[in-house]
Amino acid sequence: MKTKYINNLFPLLLGFLLLCSCDEFLEEDLRDEITPDAFFTNDKEAELAVNGVYRLYHDNNLYRQRGLDDYYTSGADIQAANRDVNGAIHNYLIQEGTADGNGTWIQLYRVVNNTTEFITNIEGNESLSEAIRDQRLGELLFLRALAYFHLTNLWGDVPFYTEQLPVPERSVLGRHPKEEIRSAMKADLSRAFDLLPTSYSGNDLGRASKWAAATLKAKYHLFDEEWAEAKAECDIIIDQSPHRLLDDYAAVFDQSDPSNQYNDEHIFAVDFEADLGGPLNTTRTDDYNPRIRDEPFNRNGDTIINGQTYQRVDYFQNQVLRPRNEDMTGYGWSVPLPEFALRENWQEGDLRYDATIVTEYLGWKLSFPYFRKNWNLDQENSLRGNHPENYIVYRLADVYLLAAEAENELNGPGAAYAYVNKVRERAFEPDQPWSGMSQDEFREAMYEERKFELSAEGHRRMDLIRWGILLDIVKSVEHRQWNNPGANIQPYHVLLPIPQNQLELNPNLLESDPTNNGYR
Repeated sequence: MKTKYINNLFPLLLGFLLLCSCDEFLEEDLRDEITPDAFFTNDKEAELAVNGVYRLYHDNNLYRQRGLDDYYTSGADIQAANRDVNGAIHNYLIQEGTADGNGTWIQLYRVVNNTTEFITNIEGNESLSEAIRDQRLGELLFLRALAYFHLTNLWGDVPFYTEQLPVPERSVLGRHPKEEIRSAMKADLSRAFDLLPTSYSGNDLGRASKWAAATLKAKYHLFDEEWAEAKAECDIIIDQSPHRLLDDYAAVFDQSDPSNQYNDEHIFAVDFEADLGGPLNTTRTDDYNPRIRDEPFNRNGDTIINGQTYQRVDYFQNQVLRPRNEDMTGYGWSVPLPEFALRENWQEGDLRYDATIVTEYLGWKLSFPYFRKNWNLDQENSLRGNHPENYIVYRLADVYLLAAEAENELNGPGAAYAYVNKVRERAFEPDQPWSGMSQDEFREAMYEERKFELSAEGHRRMDLIRWGILLDIVKSVEHRQWNNPGANIQPYHVLLPIPQNQLELNPNLLESDPTNNGYR
């Protein structure tokens, strides 16, 4: 059952959640308007506040549309738009003021602002029951650490604070070293792990559990090449959590029933409820759904069915899709690149191909390949612009592969095989386990294994960056004629420039790096 975030927030909390304007993240200071003592006189008020922070992640600039996906999936070797759109991002034409992520920056700092204020109010608040105080604090620590994870991934050194600061101080903060931010967040996630419950049920599905905190902490450690710490976190999740790998890869992504989207492999998901409207739905699915104007292949002209002549596109839409309550009403902004879509580029026997890639549908050849794992053509439960599908942020297969990678870096492939082969056991028929590799061979094979297991899930570009191979991969992969990122990508493109709007508001952001991550 999906999480039901409560819409009827009383005006006090609603005003708090709208802490920042659309133009900047440091504009207002809540303490100039309302003192913390005015908040959280009971458990329900604390719940409403935390629900509101989850809602901040539903913004178009984060998980609802292509906000984070712009910078986590585009400009790599798996996916791009099926036409000449989003070129500034995919083709590395980013500069200050152009595709610099300003909206994403603003929304992430809204999370930082709100979680910091709420944490201050909840800690030591004797008006709350101990169990609720611990859980809400753990959730807020996780949600803030997730925001700083994205901020440091995308921009490196960024403004950092975990204490309430008045606007005059926040508005002049310079950039803080990424290493110190991540160290503080790892400590916060350790606290969160101790405070959070092991599982949820009913209306609480979608909240962060201790396993979500451990997964994010493992990510931090792995990105920082702290292999032993990353491996330890992964082992805790694998050995102690209730999560398990599903037997069927396709079932991991089956969200056809809006009331039953969770499964045992999902560790953390951003939960959208289409029937509540507003920000509690997602349009991300539209990027993965085809446009009917593009499909089917060779759509113009006639087709003969049972001796009767039909216009091809009308037949496909009216006689094939609509009787199934389906239609292709999406945008086609995120389709597999040519090389990734070819079956021959996948290992023979890899069952994930058919669950991931679709090149024809119900016997009709499509003009473009699509990601079957992320599309939903259902016109009854998943309408254009109003989809209920969860964004699966973390799942257990990712944890197994992280553990394999960390173990190989620590000790070589000997004990690492068990982790990766657990994932491949589901993926292949007959089974094709790894063995007999050197440490380097295992490392390079993992580059491909994560690609096929986790495609179109928001991991690929950051994987290529942390491995130090983004430029080489982008320059070697085949793109469609309207894209040519390999001609434009430069070493500094592993980070975004601090957004131009933020520099105009706060010139101190250039103090520690006048080049703005190499863009000047």
